[in-house]
Amino acid sequence: MAVRERDFYLRYYVGHKGKFGHEFLEFEVRPDGRLRYVNNSKYKNDTMIRKECVVNKAVVQEMMRIIDDSEVMKEDDRQWPAPDRVGRQELEIVFEDQHISFTTSKIGSLIDVTKSKDPEGLRCFYYLVQDIKCMIFSLIGLHFKIKPI
Repeated sequence: MAVRERDFYLRYYVGHKGKFGHEFLEFEVRPDGRLRYVNNSKYKNDTMIRKECVVNKAVVQEMMRIIDDSEVMKEDDRQWPAPDRVGRQELEIVFEDQHISFTTSKIGSLIDVTKSKDPEGLRCFYYLVQDIKCMIFSLIGLHFKIKPI
């Protein structure tokens, strides 16, 4: 069954409050293809980076396929590490008739995943986040390239 794009929404946030204030990365993909990206880093007095663009239907469908293949919608974050002073991650997805919202601490490496109470579920989350971040960074980098290759 084909999924309609209006049945899809994705938001990811990772951040912490520390020496340089509230530093975070957040992106959102809306059903109409609007991609919003924000990176707030105060390191070396850096400024907030905000980018927004519209991606086409094929890109939204590919994101939906990646999420569907990951099977993250079957997971539950109750056994995952709670956000702490190191930081927090949030992943919100609306996919077909399901709406999930995961919250966990920042994951430094796969060792953190393996040590958790739910290593299989957290591993699924970890790899999905890596895949989605890679895709988003590629889209933003390609869309806002200043000098042509």
